[in-house]
Amino acid sequence: MLPHVTATRYVTPLKEGGSLPGIVEASDEGTYVMKFRGAGQGLKVLVAEVVVAALARAVLVPVPDLAVISLDERIAKYEADEEVQDLLTASVGTNLGVDFLPGSLGYDGSQPPPADLAERIIWLDALTANVDRTWSNPNLLVWHGRTYAIDHGAALYFHHSWPSRAPSPDRFAAQAFDSSKHVLRDVAGDVAARHDELRELITDDRVGAALDEVPDEWLEPTDDLPDVTAVRAAYRTLLGARLDSLAWVPGRAAA
Repeated sequence: MLPHVTATRYVTPLKEGGSLPGIVEASDEGTYVMKFRGAGQGLKVLVAEVVVAALARAVLVPVPDLAVISLDERIAKYEADEEVQDLLTASVGTNLGVDFLPGSLGYDGSQPPPADLAERIIWLDALTANVDRTWSNPNLLVWHGRTYAIDHGAALYFHHSWPSRAPSPDRFAAQAFDSSKHVLRDVAGDVAARHDELRELITDDRVGAALDEVPDEWLEPTDDLPDVTAVRAAYRTLLGARLDSLAWVPGRAAA
């Protein structure tokens, strides 16, 4: 399970993000980038962040540490910015905290990662259908010379069709991934050649453990998925189907 802390001070918004994440200080004396439950597409973005970060760790892609952060309604009362105050009020309860990496720099290509890491990141993005890692939005940080993958809320797109559409493992398994515009495409070598090695690292137990990190209250039941157990099972089935397919692997034909 992710560590659970309490926000003690809202510091400042990060206005370059579409969902208006903010910097907060927490009860463990840490500083976090908070992703709010009341922003944008809501809880499903937080679910994707947690699951993809766990899978990233499994394939040795560096990601910042995560925590569940409780936000008290009293913090919102002292925020002067009306837009931010509305967001804080809508996000009372548990939110996602991403460890703030002080002094980190947004990726601009001047310090590219090793080809090995670039291949792992592209493979992870292809597995999770994360199209949001291009030059227009790299979603990478460089910290102490190491490249970190961040902002995975656009991954696992399929859950945004719930509840209007039932989960379809076959559809997700067959969805191709276009890596031609990936920010690390020119750094990586043959991603397809890494598939068998990286696939072995994402076991059924790893997928289950990644889903277990998601708080129950972030998993939203539907008519097709009547409780959190069913929701977790749907994610597991969809990811399992994709892992058993080759249709999404960049540069590798489907079996």
